[in-house]
Amino acid sequence: MNQMAHPVFIGEEGIEIPDKLFLKEEFRVLGFLWDISEYPLNKNSRKPLSTEDVANLGYCWKVHVRGEGSELMGASLEDNKYVLEQFHCPWGQDNGQGPEHTVNGEKYAGELHLVHWNTTKYCSFAEAAKYPDGLCVIGVFLKPGRCNPELDKIVHQLCKIEYRGETAKIGEPLNPGLFIPEDSGYYTYQGSLTTPPCSECVIWVVFKEPIEVSEEQLGAFRSLKSYCREDGCPCDDFEGFVKKNFRPTLPLGEREIRECRQ
Repeated sequence: MNQMAHPVFIGEEGIEIPDKLFLKEEFRVLGFLWDISEYPLNKNSRKPLSTEDVANLGYCWKVHVRGEGSELMGASLEDNKYVLEQFHCPWGQDNGQGPEHTVNGEKYAGELHLVHWNTTKYCSFAEAAKYPDGLCVIGVFLKPGRCNPELDKIVHQLCKIEYRGETAKIGEPLNPGLFIPEDSGYYTYQGSLTTPPCSECVIWVVFKEPIEVSEEQLGAFRSLKSYCREDGCPCDDFEGFVKKNFRPTLPLGEREIRECRQ
């Protein structure tokens, strides 16, 4: 049984990306063809979008997108169009842990996931999640620094969804393009969801460079509670706060990573 079919999905526990990749010759050709002005997210495709709400799932916050918004096309996605469905974020209890990918062992405070689905081939997100080319997830590392104004539109609502199951309207358009680093170099590989059922249905695009978020914004993430308002606080290590919601990384195994240099 090969690693791609192994029951212990690498994507379930995250994946470690080596800093220096020995790229196959055909990958170099692909890298040359991946003109970053067109892929993965050219500026014209990153338009403001309407959101339904932000929800506390008990293990993270998640923003659901209303209708078509940001779209991905090109390169390894071929002629398929991928539309943004939702985005969420894993983080750690401190700034030295949090992402579900690492590059050369380096860890960040969190990792934003923008989840897109293939609308060219499939009729729904649920259907797309059954196929290897069904989803494309953009991963963006978060590091402590300046306040991120676009992320602040979400952070301002987190005090309204303190407990699991609560939701709040964001009330203003979001531009997902402002979550993308200026340096558009990235890694891509075929992988799986990082939450159950951990299906092998994801084309991952992980940007090399992080974006900055403030300590206050990270603190707002960690202030969310993992239990419902009517329930008692669970006796756990974090006193019911969502402070460590990422999955540890595992070795790359037989997966092949392609690199796009800006």
